[in-house]
Amino acid sequence: MKKLLKIVGIIAGVFALTIGGYAGYVYKQITDTASKVHEPIERDNVRDIDLEKNQPLSFLLLGVDERNGDRGRSDTIVVVTVNPKTNSMIMFNIPRDTRTEIVGRDTDDKINHAYAFGGVPMAMDTVEHFLGIPIDYYVKVDMEAFKEIVDALGGVTVTNAFTFSSGGHQFAEGPITLNGEAALAYSRMRYEDPKGDLGRNIRQQQIIKAIIKKGASFQTVTKFGNILNSLEENVKTNLTFDEMKKIQKHYRGAAENTESFEIKGSGTRINNIYYYIVTEDERNTISARLKEHLEIE
Repeated sequence: MKKLLKIVGIIAGVFALTIGGYAGYVYKQITDTASKVHEPIERDNVRDIDLEKNQPLSFLLLGVDERNGDRGRSDTIVVVTVNPKTNSMIMFNIPRDTRTEIVGRDTDDKINHAYAFGGVPMAMDTVEHFLGIPIDYYVKVDMEAFKEIVDALGGVTVTNAFTFSSGGHQFAEGPITLNGEAALAYSRMRYEDPKGDLGRNIRQQQIIKAIIKKGASFQTVTKFGNILNSLEENVKTNLTFDEMKKIQKHYRGAAENTESFEIKGSGTRINNIYYYIVTEDERNTISARLKEHLEIE
């Protein structure tokens, strides 16, 4: 659930905000929203990205469930790398129970606890350390945004791998169109899936890709207001509006060629707490793959 919301906000925030018309009052609405969702953070050793030179870049998409007096956890953690030179994008989930070093606390814990301990900066630092690559931008989405954005887009279409029911909804095998409530239930299901959380991650990625595709081709200007209102309340990012425009101009084609994969690991209990263990070999393989995509030596 949380993952979907995050993903939705991420993509809608980075793409739907920048893809579409920039004329008249729509442009003014978008600039106002971009200003409200902009939330810069202080971090050390941040890369200087030149978006005009088509430099490959990376995003961390965080889906969080925040409550009064509680920052919450990032139960959805999606990493996206984009290479405009090859017009390609890699998108994958990091399982929330993945055991790793929490940068800044000198302890090993579940990776989704990094956000709970230190917010977005600690989450970004921890993911950077886990993958061995720089994380340039973040998009944080509160789960309350999910259903609103999908409904504002008029629903999304995905291809379901097998028939199942969840949250009072029936999902047939094959192409299905989902409204916000159904998309939430679709993304939350895991107990009937033989892949468990990994299967849920796949469905979440399907929703994200569908939102990107729908947002990129969105033509009904009158619905922009609904989307923007939802984003203002539920999305934060360190992207400025100028950076969003440059990404729309130079990077948008990469979304048409998206590759996904699963992080291989195994579940175990340590002190009676469940963790997802990823071997060093698997981490090194993923890191090398991402460095190549980001053109990092």
